[in-house]
Amino acid sequence: MIQLNNISKHFGVQVLFEDLTFMVGRGERIGFVGRNGSGKSTLFKVILGELIPDDGEINIPKGYRIGALDQHIHFTKPTVLEECCQVLTEDEQYDWWKAERILFGLGFSEEDLQKAPESFSGGYQVRINLAKALVQNPNLLLLDEPTNYLDIVSLRWLRGFLKTFKGEVLLITHDRDFMDSVTTHTAGLTRKRLKKFQGNTTKFYEQVATSDEMYEQTRLNQEKKKKELQGFVDRFGAKASKAAQAQSRAKQIEKMGTIEKLGDEHSLGFRFNYKECPGKVILETKNLSFSYSKKPEDDLFSNLSLSIGRNDRIGIIGKNGKGKSTLLNVLAGELESREGSIITHPSISVGHFGQTNIERLYPGNTIQDEVTSSNPDLSFSQVRKICGTMMFEGDLANKKISVLSGGEKSRVMLGKILAHKSNILLLDEPTNHLDMESIESLTSEVQNFEGSVIFVTHSELMLRAIANKLIIFHKGIAELFDGTYDEFLEKIGWEIEE
Repeated sequence: MIQLNNISKHFGVQVLFEDLTFMVGRGERIGFVGRNGSGKSTLFKVILGELIPDDGEINIPKGYRIGALDQHIHFTKPTVLEECCQVLTEDEQYDWWKAERILFGLGFSEEDLQKAPESFSGGYQVRINLAKALVQNPNLLLLDEPTNYLDIVSLRWLRGFLKTFKGEVLLITHDRDFMDSVTTHTAGLTRKRLKKFQGNTTKFYEQVATSDEMYEQTRLNQEKKKKELQGFVDRFGAKASKAAQAQSRAKQIEKMGTIEKLGDEHSLGFRFNYKECPGKVILETKNLSFSYSKKPEDDLFSNLSLSIGRNDRIGIIGKNGKGKSTLLNVLAGELESREGSIITHPSISVGHFGQTNIERLYPGNTIQDEVTSSNPDLSFSQVRKICGTMMFEGDLANKKISVLSGGEKSRVMLGKILAHKSNILLLDEPTNHLDMESIESLTSEVQNFEGSVIFVTHSELMLRAIANKLIIFHKGIAELFDGTYDEFLEKIGWEIEE
């Protein structure tokens, strides 16, 4: 159990939170929610002692151990297994099976365990750090976006691990379905204050909405009362017979103070720009095969035949590194297939959000320039509206690409796709760098899009909400499954879980 009392943190004139009081109770698994930039990660750093609060104190019991997912990559051991085992206590140094079990769950093979940590991709290096946090078996786990670099299979394993974890958990993730499945409580930073309720995110947002309604009703009642009192003062203040009463009411108004109106919390609003396509089939593939080496034995997928209709919503699923993003890039025409063909409708117009597309943003351009380049027919006000939708309002649209963070560049890419007239969307992990509210807005708009959608995601919530077909990378092949994600789990399932 830890206790935070009256914690405040500012960065210059920006106030992240003030007078924040918060307790982590025994056995509680708490999901942290809040819009991007609200201060969730900063609060984690305060708890870890990496940042000093401007005011307040933190009480942590003696001997209470905190394990955290380190976002910085720094390895000191020659193998993955040794890197993870170094965090074990002296008594546990030879209990390597604990580390092995966790590494297998996070998608490492037995062969991987003897490889150098530096030999893995950035996503798998983060998994090594996650394994180090889990293997310590601390009293409290602080996990900041542990789901970002996990595929569905690893996510499902981590969900089971956290549900049976004996200590406390503080979890930040944009994956609402994952959070709700493991947490006992939800806490959120809203309007620089922290609120905590027992239950999932749905209950949390219902409670916040109820609280906001009560606050607003109290504010309106106060305004009404003050208006009535002021009317009496204005009417009778100059009359000698009523002067004392008018003065009394004026003092009453002064004592009442002012209840400020609640500020709006900005969230992304999406509206894709649809281009009419008369055809029933927008894109078709025949016996599509691809390998980077051009050798058949190295194929990531082979003999893949698809017919993509105007209303298809196809989710591409599978473990990381199997070829999901590669397939999307082949369909987008950015990679050439080894064999097979792609036939497109003459009216096809592709909106492609890829993991590496942000590298194509020109550093010297402004955000407004990049959105305009995606559709020169848009007026200045239309471009500015899209910039505002992506949370670059007013003069923020004039920021140079070179000064933006990775998350901000991803939002610019989404803005470019909104501007571009499309009838097929190819979306590779579009929810990365978005908060929960923005993900819900994106999911809703993808559902309403008039064209077809092919998307890669590790979000089971998004798969269930959108996909009516799947392309599954498993058992060494990629194949089409004509059904929903739940039907896939029922009829086929993940072989690693069998």
